[in-house]
Amino acid sequence: MRIRGVIALAATAVIVVGACSNNGASTAPSSAAGGSAGATAGGSAAPTTAASAGPNVPTELGSTQGQTINVLAWPGYVENGSTDKTVDWVTDFQKQSGCTVNAQIFGTSDEAYTLFSTSPEQFDVISASGDASLRLVRGGFVQPVNLDLFKNYPDIFEALKNKPYNTVDGVPYGVPHGRGSNLLMWRTDQVTPAPTTWAQMFDPANGYKVSIYDAPIYIADAAVVLMQTKPELNIKNPYALDDTQFAAAVALLNQQKPAVTQRWVDYLKQMDDFRAGNANVGTTWQIITNLLQGETPPVKVDVIKPTEGATGWSDTWMINSKTKNLACAYAYVDYLTSPEINAKIAEWFGEAPGNSKSCALTVAKDHCDIFHADDDAFWQDIWYWQTPTAECVDGRTDVKCKGFDDWIKAWTEIKG
Repeated sequence: MRIRGVIALAATAVIVVGACSNNGASTAPSSAAGGSAGATAGGSAAPTTAASAGPNVPTELGSTQGQTINVLAWPGYVENGSTDKTVDWVTDFQKQSGCTVNAQIFGTSDEAYTLFSTSPEQFDVISASGDASLRLVRGGFVQPVNLDLFKNYPDIFEALKNKPYNTVDGVPYGVPHGRGSNLLMWRTDQVTPAPTTWAQMFDPANGYKVSIYDAPIYIADAAVVLMQTKPELNIKNPYALDDTQFAAAVALLNQQKPAVTQRWVDYLKQMDDFRAGNANVGTTWQIITNLLQGETPPVKVDVIKPTEGATGWSDTWMINSKTKNLACAYAYVDYLTSPEINAKIAEWFGEAPGNSKSCALTVAKDHCDIFHADDDAFWQDIWYWQTPTAECVDGRTDVKCKGFDDWIKAWTEIKG
C-alpha cells in the first residue's frame, strides 16, 4: 500500500479514454473496466466536437491507436508493476488500446500546478486536488469534458459530482476519482488526556510536539478552528477569508508555531517522527495511522475527526486543453474510475474510492467502512481543498477575499 508522499516513480502505461459533455450527468451505461464510450482501439478518425452556445467538447473521439499520453499524478494513482508486481493497472491498457502512458509523480498540489502550468503542452492528464483544480481551470490549462463519453461516470458517488473544484459555472472539467479527510493523530502513550479538538493542537500550552502538513492550504485548517472558537469572525468557508478573517488565521498559526516540531509532505517522515516520539500530535491521514498501528510492534497511535470538522481532499482527473491525444486521455480516465480499478487504487493509495460500485470489490471488505466511502454524514463537515480566490467562494460580493498568492506569501512568512 502507498499514499501521497511516496517517492516519485516514472511509470509507462497504455490507456483508453472517452470524453465529456456540458451537462452534469451521463446516460451511457457503466462498465467494470472498459474503454470510454467514444474511443476506439482501431481506425483513425479525429475527435468530433459539438458546435453550440455551450463549451466546445468532443462528441466522438476516434482511434486510440498509436497515441502517447503523459500523466501527472499523485503517487499510487498510475502503477505499472514496477513498484510491486501485483500492482499494475497499466499493462492491460496497453494491450487493449494501443496507447502508451508515461507517468510523472508529484508530492503536493503546488508542485503539480507549477509543473503543469510551466510546461503547458507536456502533460495530457492530471489528477488534481481542489487546491489545484480551479487554478488550472482559470488559467485555461484544462478543458471542459463531455461526461456522456465516460461509461463509468454514472457510478461515481453523487456527493462528488458538480462541486466547485470540478465544475465551474455549470460546466464539468473532469471526473471525480476519490476522497479523504485530514484527521488528528496522537501518541496514546505520550498524550493524556486524548485530544478531542483541533483547537488543543493549536495551543502550545498543552505541551504537544506537533506535526503539520507543509502547504499553504494548511491555513484553512486554522480557519476551521476559528469557525468554532471565534464565531464573531463569521467565517462560513475556510477557503473564503477576507482581510480580517485571514489575519486571524495567520495569527493562530503563529500562535501554534512554537509547538510545531515537524512540517511534512512525505508521509514516511511523519511516520518516522511519530515512531521516534519526536512528534506526538498532528494532522494526518487515516492510512498513516493504519500503517503505524500495523507495525511490529505497533506504534501506539489513535486518530479522530475532531469536533470542529476538518479539511480534506477530493481528487479529479482533468485533461489538458492543448492535448493532441484526446482519445487516449479520455480512455485512461474512464478506466481508472471503473469499479474494479478504482477499488484497487483506493486500497493501494489509502482513500475512499470515487466509484460507488468499488466498495463491493475491495480485497479488505471493511475498506469503505474505514474510509467512510458511502457515509454521507461523515463528509458533512469536511471542507475539501479548494483554491482560494479574490472572489469569495462563499458567495460574498461586498468584500474581496485573499487569493492563493496571498496564502503562499503568508505561509512562507509563517514558516520563517
